[in-house]
Amino acid sequence: MLEDRGLSPMRNRYRSYGLGYQARINDFVLGLELSQHQSKASHFDEFDIKYRTSRALLNVGYALTEEGKFQLIHYMSLGVGYLNFEMLPADQTQNLEDFLLDSKEGFILRENNIHKGSQYFGDFLTEIGFQLSYDFDLPGRKEAVEVLAKVGYSFSPFEGKWEMNGYSFDNTQSGAFVRIGAGISLPDRNFFYKDASIGASLYRGFHFSKPETLNGELAKKGLQSLEGAPANWGLRILGETDGLLYGVDVFNSAMKGMASDSQEQTLNSLRIYANAGMKFFQFKNFSLGAMGGLGYGNIRYTLSEVEKPDFPELFEQRYFDGYLKNSGLMAKPELLIEYGIPMTNRNLFDLVLGASAGYELALSNYRLGELGMAPFLSGPVVGLSLGVRP
Repeated sequence: MLEDRGLSPMRNRYRSYGLGYQARINDFVLGLELSQHQSKASHFDEFDIKYRTSRALLNVGYALTEEGKFQLIHYMSLGVGYLNFEMLPADQTQNLEDFLLDSKEGFILRENNIHKGSQYFGDFLTEIGFQLSYDFDLPGRKEAVEVLAKVGYSFSPFEGKWEMNGYSFDNTQSGAFVRIGAGISLPDRNFFYKDASIGASLYRGFHFSKPETLNGELAKKGLQSLEGAPANWGLRILGETDGLLYGVDVFNSAMKGMASDSQEQTLNSLRIYANAGMKFFQFKNFSLGAMGGLGYGNIRYTLSEVEKPDFPELFEQRYFDGYLKNSGLMAKPELLIEYGIPMTNRNLFDLVLGASAGYELALSNYRLGELGMAPFLSGPVVGLSLGVRP
């Protein structure tokens, strides 16, 4: 379609950022990954055309090397994803009042729209590849720093699952990749029950704040308010060594609703925290600890038309949707309670039930236009988690 109009094609390459966890049981490797893949922008008139995808994958692999500092793993992944394709002005409106008066700046297409919540992830994606890694010991610590590289191929196994407005976007989910990364590893020789472990849990959080200021602005422009309070689904990776707690939280807080008879709206915030703390009480499999987290947060508000034409008419008309976003720093102190249930006769892993209570504090203004959203992002949060710990 672009070539027919004498325009240059979209660029093939994209950048990936992600977070992962894996555990080795004998020669088998089990793991999971969350990642975002962002294309480079192509330019047309005053518009930027680009796409991004998010993926949640479960990995199953087989180690081709013995347990040691160097590992070579062959793996395959199966999971679900989200796709965002947009054509928006390079210089978008930064004034909220002007935006609400005329939010039709371009168009946004979303498949499995996680701006409505992580539970909207969908449509199968797969990967197959190899992972190479090497552990560097940390003096005086049981952990090691692991440097790794992955090479492989990702693709959508079912043709036509990523079709939007009459066009197939399957190719946005397919292609060869090279990824490099680093993380914390717990070598098998240092793995002692209750002395050292790294586990992963599915996290469900509940927030106690409402976007009252934004709702006031929506009401002034004749738009419907966002009802209720935000909730989230996310991933918690938590390690422990001799009572020291460390890890990462990533979760996606979302609200959605109709803005008018023809428009829908979403208010979404992604949070990523690096956590550290102490476990100060343990009795058998019950433990109590405290952690503090510092990390990244964003706020994203979208107004979009429910009905849009198919390509190429959509490309010609263009003006349907709008999008405001901002980002900054977040902090989160919390108390954590966990109960581990040993599984299997050989105690290969624990099923871990967890609950936490804390307070999120926005360290930036998080302005949507001139409207500060920090009070909305700041407030108590209660979380429940269910996971495994080798």
